[in-house]
Amino acid sequence: MITYSAEGVKMPKIRKRLISKWIKAVAKSHGYETGDIGYMFVNDEKILQINNEYLKHDYYTDIITFDYDEANTISGDLVISIDTVRTNAELFKKTYQNELERVIIHGILHLCGINDKGPGEREIMEDNENKALILLRKMEAEEK
Repeated sequence: MITYSAEGVKMPKIRKRLISKWIKAVAKSHGYETGDIGYMFVNDEKILQINNEYLKHDYYTDIITFDYDEANTISGDLVISIDTVRTNAELFKKTYQNELERVIIHGILHLCGINDKGPGEREIMEDNENKALILLRKMEAEEK
């Protein structure tokens, strides 16, 4: 089950049924089934608090992924800062919606074992994000 909640911010306007279907399709394309995945949308202060408390990091980020995977089933809690998503959208000259979708799938790709911190990994992550976003656009077109 994929759930969406918000704490301290307004729930972003996402098509939950479509996004959930997309998440499952992306996971499947990487050889995984989806288990329990929980998204929580928060503000910068909350994500900083979580980053400090659980990861001992003293900085803001767009997403924190807590991985509870078992075998070929991905599960986890994904905490997304709406404030940082908005800031990054402006910085990268993307729409807020596009940046939000990129961050939503970024966490899923982490659960699928794709990293972005080591040499060359960022490019691999971005390539996978772009492929996933193309899939989302196809799914949106099919719904029309």
